[in-house]
Amino acid sequence: MPKNPAEYTADSIKTLDPMEHIRLRTGMYIGRKGDGAQYEDGIYILLKEVLDNAIDEFIMGYGKRIVVKLDYATGEVSVRDYGRGIPLEKVVACVSEMNTGGKYNDDVFQFSVGMNGVGTKAVNALSERFTVRSTREGRFVEATFAKGKLLERKEGETKERNGTFMGFLPDVEIFPKFAFRAEHVARRLKMYAYLNAGLTIELNGEPVRSENGLMDLIGAEADGGQLYGPFHFRSKMLEVAFTHTNHMGEEYYSFVNGQYTNDGGTHLTAFKEGFLRGVQEFSKKRYDGDVARDGIIAAVAIRLKDPVFESQTKNKLGNPEIRAGLVAEIKKVVEDELHRHPEDAQRLLDKIDETAKLRAASKDLQKTIRERAKQSAVRVEELIDCKRHLDKAKGKGEDTMIFLVEGKSAGGTVGTARDTQTQAVFKLRGKPLNVCDLRRDAIYKNKEFYDLVKSLGIEQSPDNLRYGKVILATDADVDGLHIRNLLITFFLRFFDHIIKDGRLFILETPLFRVRNAKQSFYCYDDAEREAAIKACGAKAEITRFKGLGEINAKEFKDFIGEGIRLTPVDVHSDTRVWDTVQFLMGANTPERRRYIFDNLFVDNTDF
Repeated sequence: MPKNPAEYTADSIKTLDPMEHIRLRTGMYIGRKGDGAQYEDGIYILLKEVLDNAIDEFIMGYGKRIVVKLDYATGEVSVRDYGRGIPLEKVVACVSEMNTGGKYNDDVFQFSVGMNGVGTKAVNALSERFTVRSTREGRFVEATFAKGKLLERKEGETKERNGTFMGFLPDVEIFPKFAFRAEHVARRLKMYAYLNAGLTIELNGEPVRSENGLMDLIGAEADGGQLYGPFHFRSKMLEVAFTHTNHMGEEYYSFVNGQYTNDGGTHLTAFKEGFLRGVQEFSKKRYDGDVARDGIIAAVAIRLKDPVFESQTKNKLGNPEIRAGLVAEIKKVVEDELHRHPEDAQRLLDKIDETAKLRAASKDLQKTIRERAKQSAVRVEELIDCKRHLDKAKGKGEDTMIFLVEGKSAGGTVGTARDTQTQAVFKLRGKPLNVCDLRRDAIYKNKEFYDLVKSLGIEQSPDNLRYGKVILATDADVDGLHIRNLLITFFLRFFDHIIKDGRLFILETPLFRVRNAKQSFYCYDDAEREAAIKACGAKAEITRFKGLGEINAKEFKDFIGEGIRLTPVDVHSDTRVWDTVQFLMGANTPERRRYIFDNLFVDNTDF
């Protein structure tokens, strides 16, 4: 009988050393790999794991300054803290031997983030080059590794201050074509600063610091749109801050021992319940939770001696035993703050009452929406749907996308060229409504926006988005740019979570086609056009594309396939983004006209 090549024998059983296991099963240790385009991609988790150790030193009262150097061209990172330094005889073990570290000792680290003895080992294993150097009382030990394997260890005397240096270069075998994005790095460092008032983190010489903790965070995220406060409370073990805006949905930032838990957990659940109970007790009214919290931006940070996280990436807190006590404490904090600031408390209640009235007024419409949502398919005339959709809970459908296009002509082109499995099309009817200064009931009164919201699946919550990417595919002319800005205003006004989650994009389409009898080039800017003209020679034929409808489906298929060019709509670099939107899109015509005339530039070559 011939041997089955898939036969299960003793030879099938393999034992990997810890570093090999990390490299083979990377997702267990750092989550998604990615390429650096998204905030949660693996390279940022590597940076986080190294920074967590430095933060733990600060929490324990050692070292108020952390120096981070990052070469965006090469991807090389270093972090230097001025804490106690790793005990010299354990330097190599602490970064290369699993389940080894000082976080098991409560006397040394009472409120640490790292606790499993895994973090820096994962960084070491997943780095092309990794260096650790500890300095204590005039002596140092330095070790260099490659992909988790020790290359060199040296020690000696030094005049350096106490502390630990770690440097790493992510391995391209694990992270091919990776690149750190400055806005994601800056955001992570700001989160650390918000949680650790008094700490200074230097990024390439620029200080990142917060004096007011979570209050600074809420102010930055509200972007000037807060309706009151924010309210703020801080003690040794608990800190909370919150306000409301006119945006839809709820926005939270939760932390444990200085660690940003972006998936929340027990402490966030406790805050939501404690907030509602505190508001109800203060107002003597019985509000529904989704009404009281609609439009809220809140942050909660706790210190916990033995935190239990649901994975090595520490994105979600367990510890159900703390819930009841934390709910009671937050309820009292909220109630006390409302009594302490009666004018802001009244603004909060006015916001909740307004939401309640709006919900009541649209109750029949909401009932209709829920009934229609139960149907298996979304039926909107302007929607050409795809077969698969986003399911964030199951981690499926991230490759799905919907193109928002101008009119039937462009819709026909994209609809013919698309991948029916993963690409949907929504056809806009001309210029959409400018909602910059409108209330959210405009969504239900305007048929086009109502159909769009329904197509996206976000009638009830932005969390129900049906596509991994929402792509603005407008023409490359003045009208197309205006439509694009109107759509971005719509998302910023009512569904900014979609932008903050990195799901709104602009489709880059070629402006020119340059060809001769032998070859064709599609050019996205003037520089590419000039290069194509040189390549095609004197007989080059140049076509200027003004609208998507001018590009045939066969050509367009290449532009939305594997080589698709997308520009993310990113607001993290603009700390006053809503002020900018209101200036450009709001009802301030005289100011805007004056700005245009003062900054108008006329290029005579156009005439």
